[in-house]
Amino acid sequence: MASKARPLRFVYYCSGHGYGHATRVSAFASHLLKLEPQPVVHIVSSAPRHVFADSIALGAYYRNANIDPVIVQPLAYRVDRQQSVEVLRAFLEDKDEKILDEEQWLRAINADCVLSDAAFLGCAAANAAGIPSVLITNFSFDSVYSYLSTSFVDQDDSTQQASVDLLQTASVKQQILNPDTPITLREIEPLVEQILEGYRCADLLLRLPGAIPIPSFPVKPALPSPQWVDLRVRKFHPKVIEHLTKHPSTYQLLPPVPFPSQSMTKTLPRNVIAAPLIVRSPDPAVYTSKGRSRLLDSIGVPSHLHDPSQTKVLLVSFGGQIFHKPHSRSHSRTPSAAGTPHSNSVANKENVKHSLPPIDTSNSLPSRPDGSHVDALCNALRSTVLASQPPPTSPRMRQNNFTPSRNSSLRRGQLRIPGAPTAAIPASPTISYTSLPSVPTFTATPPTPRPRADNPFSDLSIADTEEDIPQLFPDDSWIAIVCGVPKDWGKEDGEELPGNFFVAPKDVYMPDLTAVADVLLGKLGYGTVSECVDSCTPFVFVPRPLFIEEFGLRMLLEQEGVGVELSRTSYESGEWARAVEEAWMKGKDVKVSKREVGETGKRKAEGLEMANTLVEWVQEWHGAVQVN
Repeated sequence: MASKARPLRFVYYCSGHGYGHATRVSAFASHLLKLEPQPVVHIVSSAPRHVFADSIALGAYYRNANIDPVIVQPLAYRVDRQQSVEVLRAFLEDKDEKILDEEQWLRAINADCVLSDAAFLGCAAANAAGIPSVLITNFSFDSVYSYLSTSFVDQDDSTQQASVDLLQTASVKQQILNPDTPITLREIEPLVEQILEGYRCADLLLRLPGAIPIPSFPVKPALPSPQWVDLRVRKFHPKVIEHLTKHPSTYQLLPPVPFPSQSMTKTLPRNVIAAPLIVRSPDPAVYTSKGRSRLLDSIGVPSHLHDPSQTKVLLVSFGGQIFHKPHSRSHSRTPSAAGTPHSNSVANKENVKHSLPPIDTSNSLPSRPDGSHVDALCNALRSTVLASQPPPTSPRMRQNNFTPSRNSSLRRGQLRIPGAPTAAIPASPTISYTSLPSVPTFTATPPTPRPRADNPFSDLSIADTEEDIPQLFPDDSWIAIVCGVPKDWGKEDGEELPGNFFVAPKDVYMPDLTAVADVLLGKLGYGTVSECVDSCTPFVFVPRPLFIEEFGLRMLLEQEGVGVELSRTSYESGEWARAVEEAWMKGKDVKVSKREVGETGKRKAEGLEMANTLVEWVQEWHGAVQVN
């Protein structure tokens, strides 16, 4: 039990699934560590130590531990349902032993409270140790795993196999994704129930923005989570939206889970509190001319590209995934409307279709968290051929290494991402919302035939077919800064990157870079969304349809007005220009008006207030516990 003679001791369990959890855990732990008297904070996670550098620098302790299962993602926006269930089942087999180990450790360090984002194991261990636990999150994994039973089918093996047979080499066939087959409720429900039991041990929920229903606290909406979603419009049902927009004080909550020991009784009722956005804030200096130039200098962007009135920045970040090098070519032509058929703002997505185009794995590399992807990338880049670069025709082209857009030597260029294959172009794809996987019909684009003497159009130049070339940028005023790739990315074959592409250092502070960017392109995840909302940076996102968290994040983006969806077909084929331009036009005025030092100060004040609220609740909780 807490004592007035010593500071409070918190243990913060952090999910290792993605870096979004880790960055906000580090941010909130930093707020706690700035309180007086300073509490003790232990962070327990399978995420790497360096992600928590900010809070560790302030005194947080770090322990690496396998405290939660993870969703298996062969692509940044694709889920392998069956492998995810197998990982979950294996984790649950050792659940009781893990809870016992954590309980003994919590007692050994005399912990006063467990915080969790959002590992159910921490809540269960806290209850076993006789201390309170607090969920700090916008979703919980019981809902995520339950959604693996949705009838929505993301991909069908027969479609992908056909694409591979037509377009790939034999070696690539080994990288074929498993068919996207829904998990039956009969199989997933007993596993999800064990996760839910762990979350039910939590005594307080600090619900972050972008939330979805968290079934361990309110009575309704209850699991299974596929019942929350209207697949026809790809949104939550109206009753679920109504629940999320109501004040949490109106919720009917499930009762507390009693301690296993009869010697102590919980008397403080469970509660849900709407929390502010928890995010690492940028340095206010990046909003000044000197601060912006200092950051861009550190990335290697030449000084003549620092003026925001002349140069716009596209930040490309997919949570550490490695990109293939783009072809060096001009991006100045007007993007074709056909290239981005689904590039619409979040607010205008009422009638968006659920069917996703079939994809293949052309020249793709699997994402490897152990770092071996670097070697694989180098091998792939050695076989990459850049188009020849004729001398530039203007001073600006010389500065930026642009090539004329109508040049017969240019090849069709694409930016490729390991695990994010080039898409075959669909013709009338269909999606089945049944328990069985659908088989979309598709037509892969055939290779362009060589001109023949008897072909009346054989004298047409490449310039006349330029509309087929995908466009990354709206015009030549844009540059791209790519995150999560080695500094020498793209130089293994002796070629340099196009002059408008730059690689950010691995240790770059992402909130600063996000604040400087005019548009960010990435996957739909909480970390990226929160930093875009915080800095008012327009966000072009590639959807993750099998993550139910996406529906809450879409609501947040719609509310903030900074989100534009880019279809996976357009993303994979390099047709980014229309979505980038739409996002920039929507967000430029808002971003300029919000570029004030006061915004960062406000966010920090909200975080400190939430930290104080938590400390007061823990003290009240310990004072209210009845010792029998």
